[in-house]
Amino acid sequence: MYRDLRQFVSDLERMGELVRITDPVDPVLDIAAIADQISEARAPSPPSRASQANDPAFFGQGGPAVLFENPVGSSTPVLINAYGSYRRMELALGCDADPHTGSGLDGLAKKIGELAKPQPPRGLSEAIDKAKQFAPLLKIGPKRSKSPGLCQQVEHVGDAIDLTGLPILRCWPLDGDFEAVGYPKGVNDAVPGLGHPDIAPDEWDARHRGRYITLAGIHTIHADDRDDPKPASHNIGMYRVQLLGKDRVAMHWHVHHDGARHWRSWKKLGQPMPVAIVLGGEAVLPYAATAPLPPGISELLMAGFLNKGGIKLCRGKTVPLWIPANAEIVIEGFVRTDAGVIDWDPRDPNSGELGDGSVFEGPFGDHTGFYSLPDRYPVVEVSAVTTRENPIYPATVVGLPPQEDYFLGKATERLFRYLLQVLIPDVEDYDLPMFGAFHNCAFVKIKKAYPLQARRVMHAIWGAGQMAWTKSIFVVDDDVDVHDAKAVLEACAKNCDPSRDVELVRGPLDILDHASPHLAAGSKIGFDCTRRWTNEEAGKGPLPQHCERVLAGGDLEAFDANIVRTIDGVLDAAIPGTSPGWLIVKVDRGFDEPERAGLGRAVATRILEVLPELGPSVAPPYVVVVGRDVDLEDPVLPFFHWLANSDPARDIFRATGSCPIAVFDATPKTEQDTEHAPEPVRPWPPVLEIDADSRDRVSELVSRLTGQS
Repeated sequence: MYRDLRQFVSDLERMGELVRITDPVDPVLDIAAIADQISEARAPSPPSRASQANDPAFFGQGGPAVLFENPVGSSTPVLINAYGSYRRMELALGCDADPHTGSGLDGLAKKIGELAKPQPPRGLSEAIDKAKQFAPLLKIGPKRSKSPGLCQQVEHVGDAIDLTGLPILRCWPLDGDFEAVGYPKGVNDAVPGLGHPDIAPDEWDARHRGRYITLAGIHTIHADDRDDPKPASHNIGMYRVQLLGKDRVAMHWHVHHDGARHWRSWKKLGQPMPVAIVLGGEAVLPYAATAPLPPGISELLMAGFLNKGGIKLCRGKTVPLWIPANAEIVIEGFVRTDAGVIDWDPRDPNSGELGDGSVFEGPFGDHTGFYSLPDRYPVVEVSAVTTRENPIYPATVVGLPPQEDYFLGKATERLFRYLLQVLIPDVEDYDLPMFGAFHNCAFVKIKKAYPLQARRVMHAIWGAGQMAWTKSIFVVDDDVDVHDAKAVLEACAKNCDPSRDVELVRGPLDILDHASPHLAAGSKIGFDCTRRWTNEEAGKGPLPQHCERVLAGGDLEAFDANIVRTIDGVLDAAIPGTSPGWLIVKVDRGFDEPERAGLGRAVATRILEVLPELGPSVAPPYVVVVGRDVDLEDPVLPFFHWLANSDPARDIFRATGSCPIAVFDATPKTEQDTEHAPEPVRPWPPVLEIDADSRDRVSELVSRLTGQS
């Protein structure tokens, strides 16, 4: 395993997985623009055989890892896309990555599954084997040392702290620019410590506004453990951290994450919360920080297990925390606990003051593919910055898939398969498709054994840890390849009657879901794509005859999209070859067009008047209405926009009777759409787009990296 980041970098370079860029490249937009574009390029090497089978459409993507040796404005090199391919994820986690025979992430998952659900030995020899199997667990605990760590070779405290010397990235053009997304100027003017005494405000805004730490492990403990020399609550999360000033950052964590829970415990105590923002260290640490571990299982233990040995820790210089000794950079500080809570809007006269200890943080180009809009979050007052000599600064970019985080998420999908099966034994396998951006969709395979089993599985998943945030679930039979999106969508079109087999529920959602009618609360949808069984009827009488049309696949190739193209507001319509039975309709609406409020609903209503006339053997059972900027033939984007831009209950329209059809309004919306909808429409964020000037500046470098002319 890799003892630190630089050993990982060295090995990636030796294997042809990393390229060095000696040209000066700006951390403000340009590095991110390069990373965004190379993520769609071919990876230098194929991954294990298992990973190829688990993601046949995208296993070859990712491009190379890149080390920018001369970032503009800093002497610290920037590493990006280090985890941006299946092979590099497999290398980082110590998997068998052989492209011909390797078990990859599945092999590691099997080991986790055996530990999570051990079988009792049937005799002495099996008992000995079990002892050998569990013996390595004795070595995975953290190794605490009283000696300084390598991460403390260089120390900056007091006036020597200057975070602007780090090559912190601004990833997307509107990052940190809350005025550009409709909020008033000057919201943060009274917040102390913003900016830099030696940098003019205009220069700060141009060069340092909206720069974010994106690949750091955030180390915290619960206040109850503040005097414990080995705190059991030691948590590592991965949260975005916004640069605010010379020695100030903002901490953004979701309310349901452990970091926020720890913060509330310190807030109750009335004391600032110690935090360590850690960059680098053992190659397994970034993944462990993102892993959705069950309550009570420490990320340090997960990292030690993946590392095949405990993570070496040292004591922080200014905070009472243990930190990874082999890290590259550590930012220590204290989170203000006098800060107010989220859901604060300066445009609302009833919101009150921003308050002490708080800052209006954001917007930020997020993994959802949209800007997450600004809100109130606590300020971190930095007390020390320690580094190795000649450190490397690891970073990542998130946005429309694919990005580096796609492969981190797919690692979670594989490694937690067996743990999910412990909770829900019905699950044979599952897949988190690219268009779902992790939290928006899951494909689930079951071996059906009784009526309505798929419904039970849906609800079990909606109650299973972080899977609870899953916005849509497709449940298929065990003869469907759950890793083939086309096969799953086709099974849905054939087997899932939109009038009977679609399950709508209300519940908590990811806080970043902008389409939900309320913050972190809305609806979810399940599709029972399994073949019908006796006793699965709804209402009186057997399943209607028209269901046979869906089961048989019908004659959907006879569908003529021109019947939809003539509807007012429709620009185009097509059933892509990658999604049989799913009609995608493009309408004339884009971002921030309140004058077109209700257009998606009007088109959806008209579609339900037109399509049933074609009869059940021709009309597609599912229709998704998207905005004008969506490429209908792209295998990912129409479904990405469907899930991102719709609340299932608010934005679904259904025809029953002899030709059941479901239409989803997935157009961009504004608050004016509330007048046309049964539930509210909240402020809508822009979709992420690379700045055109940045794209032009880096085009030659991107061509060099991807081998394209």
